Amino acid sequence: MKRVIIGGIIMLSGLLITLSIIIIGTIYAINTNSKLWIAIFGRKEFGNEVVNSLFVGFPFVIGVIFSLLGFIILGYEYFKTFKVKE
Repeated sequence: MKRVIIGGIIMLSGLLITLSIIIIGTIYAINTNSKLWIAIFGRKEFGNEVVNSLFVGFPFVIGVIFSLLGFIILGYEYFKTFKVKE
């Protein structure tokens, strides 16, 4: 039961991070007339051109990793219950 709670908290925190960055990036992309992934991850600057980006790619990737890690923990604990019953 302890691992299920830990896995759930890790997954929910990762989802919260990821979804909040997507929402913020969407709002920023609409206001700056940019694409969503450019607003999140950024791109190289060419000369004096202004880059319209938030540069939050690293926290976005960390949130995805947390979500996947929590999902793996929950999946492992779920399938472990079938082995105990048999």
